[in-house]
Amino acid sequence: MKKIIKNGKIVTAADTYQADILIEDGKIKAIGNDLSDVYAEVIDATGQYVFPGGIDPHTHMDMPFGGTTTKDNFETGTIAAAHGGTTTIIDFCLTEKGNTLKSALDKWHEKSNERSVIDYGFHLQIVEASENVLKEIPSVIEEEGVTSFKVFMAYKNVFQADDETLFQTLATARDNGGLVMVHAENGDVIEHLTKEALKQGNTDPIYHALTRPPELEGEATGRAAKLTALADAQLYVVHVTCKEAVDQIADARSKGFRVFGETCPQYLVLDQSYMEKENFEGAKYVWSPPLRDKSNQDVLWNALKSGQLQTIGSDHCSFDFIGQKDLGKDDFTKIPNGGPFVEDRFSVLFSEGVKKGRISLNQFVDMISTQAAKLFGLFPQKGTIAPGSDADIVLFDPDAERYISAETHHMAVDYNALEGMKVTGEPVSVLSRGEYVIKDKQFVGKPGMGNFLKRSTFNKAIQKESVVTK
Repeated sequence: MKKIIKNGKIVTAADTYQADILIEDGKIKAIGNDLSDVYAEVIDATGQYVFPGGIDPHTHMDMPFGGTTTKDNFETGTIAAAHGGTTTIIDFCLTEKGNTLKSALDKWHEKSNERSVIDYGFHLQIVEASENVLKEIPSVIEEEGVTSFKVFMAYKNVFQADDETLFQTLATARDNGGLVMVHAENGDVIEHLTKEALKQGNTDPIYHALTRPPELEGEATGRAAKLTALADAQLYVVHVTCKEAVDQIADARSKGFRVFGETCPQYLVLDQSYMEKENFEGAKYVWSPPLRDKSNQDVLWNALKSGQLQTIGSDHCSFDFIGQKDLGKDDFTKIPNGGPFVEDRFSVLFSEGVKKGRISLNQFVDMISTQAAKLFGLFPQKGTIAPGSDADIVLFDPDAERYISAETHHMAVDYNALEGMKVTGEPVSVLSRGEYVIKDKQFVGKPGMGNFLKRSTFNKAIQKESVVTK
């Protein structure tokens, strides 16, 4: 059915203005004043912002880790995402040495098919740079529409790849229009520090942070950036947490290198002290990289405002406190790494960013949606409100106040790391390709209405304007 959104204030990364939006066949058909169509449902958005749907470039749904599996699958996780204003996720697909990349993608398609309520894509992990893997990357890009590849520099003996694998992946991506992503921490040194901590009987959750100091994130970020420059490739650093890493990204960008960075809401509003909570409560805040000293929050906000960091991912990786996190009751290394954030990413950035004057309204849209669309081959299909774009739209009440709580969230996990936090601004209705997923704060979608997205290759022209050059 056709729809016309009236009386709302449209906000994109570039503009803010009052206009009507005509939606037809899942697309934005027209934008203008006093639009009418006798066959269209009229949606009154008086007093609301009309945003492009949020794009979360960093989720882990139905992912095995540490002897267990994330609590949210593609159904529960995307329902929660939609409640939070997100209409597209890009999830991480894990691979295994000796197996084909296609077999890993097939497994993730099985996890997601007929379950997701919003559109989704995949990033693909590269764990080895074998001849077969490097030969398969071009076909994965061209035939599967998976155009981004993640290399872990941490989690030794689990996910960690060596520098040769990273460099060869960068070179292959350069030749085929892929974007390489890194989890940037020095896994070798972390392994040593972890063994030393356990040897000394230090098993509490706080030691997860103390064995992964910010210097190791900065070192790995700088190393990855230099290898990217050498390969003349493009790099996206996930979940940046600290000054040490921001400085390395800023330095690379100042030299014209194609290096981009993401941070997450948890690093903007929480700090390392949460991991010191008594009665093992600190385990709720164990993820990697760990929370940092509070001084890093201003660094991250400033990096977002200045454009040195471009996107906000949730790094949604949910584990129950009871029954999963408590696997590490006597050994912090056995606490499953991750936290539940897919539902609150949008509101936290608006409330803490826009409402508190740290970023502008247009910058908010750029970070929450547009930049991810551009970086990951979805723009202008996604990430903006324009004729021809998908009608992924969030009607947002900028003045609504609520308290974040596990009692009211829609994630399948038994706690919320932001419990009790007051936020201003809330999605009211969410449309995915012109169909309601959330209507008046109620879920009205259905599993399977989300489409898998085949994405375009990395577009240097789109991104050139955002790289600072001397």
